[in-house]
Amino acid sequence: MDEVEFILEEAKEGMEKAISHLKKQLGNIRAGKANPSMLGSVMVEYYGSQTPLNQVANVNTPDARTLSIQPFEKSLIQEIEKGIMLANLGFNPMNNGESVIINVPPLTEERRRQLTKQAKSEAEDAKVGVRNDRKLANQELKKLEISEDFKKNAENEIQELTDGYIERVDRILEIKEKEIMTV
Repeated sequence: MDEVEFILEEAKEGMEKAISHLKKQLGNIRAGKANPSMLGSVMVEYYGSQTPLNQVANVNTPDARTLSIQPFEKSLIQEIEKGIMLANLGFNPMNNGESVIINVPPLTEERRRQLTKQAKSEAEDAKVGVRNDRKLANQELKKLEISEDFKKNAENEIQELTDGYIERVDRILEIKEKEIMTV
């Protein structure tokens, strides 16, 4: 039954990717505290090509409300500010000639609700991904020349796998919602 194990492994891999994508997306949703990953989507013009911010500067959090970006080359300060503005994260970067400072404003109740909705949407996308992996695995099973009993058992295993991953998505979302709503 190597084929069945292969199909199960493929499904598990796909579901694992959905979880890691969800974690990455939720990491970009800020929950009030400054975190270097908030700037993960920022690209900077560097010698003619778009480069991720973390490859041209150090990003630190001196305190819970401040992000400090120390460029490897001082000439990049303007480009870093521009990149942050273009990323449309709602931050207002300031530079002191040496580094770029971002004060992370506290979240309003309304903004917290919006971020929670965004997190729920990301979680729903992850669940859709997990269900798509289940569907693909079941389709592959149907193509196999094996007994109905084996197919039934494999389908049950795939469903158990799916249920486990859906639960993980829910737990991850619950943690993120708590983080967002905590003032």
